[in-house]
Amino acid sequence: MTTTSPAVLVDLIAVPTVRSRAIGRDAVLVVGFALFTALAAQITIHLGFTPVPITGQTFAVLVSGSVLGWRRGALSQGVYWAMGLIGLPFYSGGDGGWSAGTGSTMGYLVGFILAAALIGYLSEMRGDRNYASSFSAMAMGTVVIYIFGAGWLAHHMHIPIATGDANAIAYGVTPFLVGDLLKMLVAGAIAPTAWAILGRSKK
Repeated sequence: MTTTSPAVLVDLIAVPTVRSRAIGRDAVLVVGFALFTALAAQITIHLGFTPVPITGQTFAVLVSGSVLGWRRGALSQGVYWAMGLIGLPFYSGGDGGWSAGTGSTMGYLVGFILAAALIGYLSEMRGDRNYASSFSAMAMGTVVIYIFGAGWLAHHMHIPIATGDANAIAYGVTPFLVGDLLKMLVAGAIAPTAWAILGRSKK
């Protein structure tokens, strides 16, 4: 019998042989990481000059993509967005509902899905096995979040992307650079460290 090597961290968990059980396991993982993102969103610091708060969401997004892979990672963030849209208090500060999910921060929510997919894809390509490539994946995912977040913010607030005193970069990117760098460093260290520990134990 041939065995396939695990693609991402959750694949180190024994995969059920029955397809229905495997689907059930994936569903639990997707919902679990959606709830993890919702929990991280409650770590919130509001800034007076921008509608975008500092939250723990981006850390959860980075970890979700790295641990789950691109399909499950993206789906976990899509489920997170959907759960907030239907009114569950899952967005930052316990917010929820259609207006919150399609308001000034909608670009970030879309970016979460795409960033998790990108990081998950890079992880499946074994980019999470060492610190340098893992950090690079986290940086690229964060850039995706910034692009969609700032782009939508400019559209929603009717302000330029980067010019003038009031612009989307100043409101939606610059205030978060230091905090997001720390999140990238921590999130980027999780997978390589886990592979070093758990990977050996599975050999």
